[in-house]
Amino acid sequence: MRIEENAYGKINLALDVLYKREDGYHEINSIMQQISLHDTVIIKEGGRGVQISCDNSLVPLDHTNLVHMAWDEIRKMTGTESGISVEIHKIIPVAAGLAGGSSNGAAVLLGLNKMWNLGLTRDELMAIGKRIGADIPFCILGGTALAEGIGEKLTSLKPFKDKHILLANPGFGISSAYAYSKLNIPAERKPMDILIQCIENDDQKCLADRMFNVFEDSIIPENPIIGDIKRIMEEHGALGALMSGSGASVFGLYDDTEKLEFTRKKLQDIIPHVFHVTTI
Repeated sequence: MRIEENAYGKINLALDVLYKREDGYHEINSIMQQISLHDTVIIKEGGRGVQISCDNSLVPLDHTNLVHMAWDEIRKMTGTESGISVEIHKIIPVAAGLAGGSSNGAAVLLGLNKMWNLGLTRDELMAIGKRIGADIPFCILGGTALAEGIGEKLTSLKPFKDKHILLANPGFGISSAYAYSKLNIPAERKPMDILIQCIENDDQKCLADRMFNVFEDSIIPENPIIGDIKRIMEEHGALGALMSGSGASVFGLYDDTEKLEFTRKKLQDIIPHVFHVTTI
């Protein structure tokens, strides 16, 4: 049997870090948004264990891949000894703040639920995903959501879909662990209520004016190309631009696709990964 799943990326429309927890994780407050940029994950039944292949050499193919962890959680839950092979056709840049690895793990949970007729609900799949990675529950939920806790406590918001996004990655990744090690957690909290109201009103300009990411202050000085990308977007028609997650990807929110396409072509001359995507 063969199952094919699209593994959609995400951006953070807002990202705050509240404190470091006793378990070593960080308590966050974020608005997550799924986007149309996606990998393709193909699952086939057979063999022993899980065999992973990918057309991007930066992706690990061993037990550290969230795909392997997803299979292992399902295996332990069901008691099945059936092996699988997983092909990942990678479009989402690696370690880019876009939940690419998490979306692959989520795709395997969704795919195995279909392949093995497990009948698991979305909430049950999200609970399994929480044990694997903090972003996996959102990758299963999708849409637009307020994320609290370590990112696993999710509240669906009014969909902020069909908005045009210019997404750019300078060709390198920044690990979450490194970003957190550099972060000075701000003492002052930024309210999410205003951003949520912007989304409720479907007001792109309102949201763009208030987007924020607490990682920018520590990551951009070490990686000035991120700031350069933001500046180029803002100078050429973006309503607002922001680094996503722990970086290094930047997205710009546009209401004028001609300006977006102009900026896309401009950025393609200086960085390797530039995409015109939409929110979903």
